[in-house]
Amino acid sequence: MGEGETPDTEWVTAMATIEPTPGRTFLPGARPFTVDDLFKLPNDGNRYELFNGSLVVSPAPTPLHQDAIFRLQMILHQAMPAHLMVLSTVNVRASDKDFYIPDLVIVPKVVARSVRLMFKPSDLLLAVEVVSPSTKAHDRGLKSEAYAMAGIPIYWRVEPDEGPTLYVYELDGDTYRGPAAHKPGTTVTLSSPYPVTFDPADLVGNWMTS
Repeated sequence: MGEGETPDTEWVTAMATIEPTPGRTFLPGARPFTVDDLFKLPNDGNRYELFNGSLVVSPAPTPLHQDAIFRLQMILHQAMPAHLMVLSTVNVRASDKDFYIPDLVIVPKVVARSVRLMFKPSDLLLAVEVVSPSTKAHDRGLKSEAYAMAGIPIYWRVEPDEGPTLYVYELDGDTYRGPAAHKPGTTVTLSSPYPVTFDPADLVGNWMTS
């Protein structure tokens, strides 16, 4: 995203723990926003996503959040077939008014090699969100609905504050069934998008004990 002017609070649907800087504007015109509008936003470390033209702003992830993403990415990478890739914080354009940035995705390697800027939802075999205090409402509700409507076949939600717990959603028609909850301290084996076995507790390491 390029440099732009700063935000007017009435134009932005912000996460619970972040507010745009008062008195600043960064986009001309009014909602609904489009994906093209995102290129006028400042490169300020925040994450900007669109849900039916509404702009959602979330802050940079916390160290715990980043570490959980890294650990899960390594687990997925080690079990991954050679024709797939696991990537973090990619751009996913579902429509002119819907634009998502999942924490992790699984995509075919041949697709990843051809994408320059934005993936399509149909490129994704799995989308993952690691919940943080500022994103919990969206990750639990809005994103699960949006990802299902976009046709992403599997959605994982990781809740670090629950041990962590892994919630697995699988597409059934145009909605997700579940989620199935996998608690820390138990080994889970998942078959889709490919077989992988791990304990959700591995995603936080020794954060809770030292």
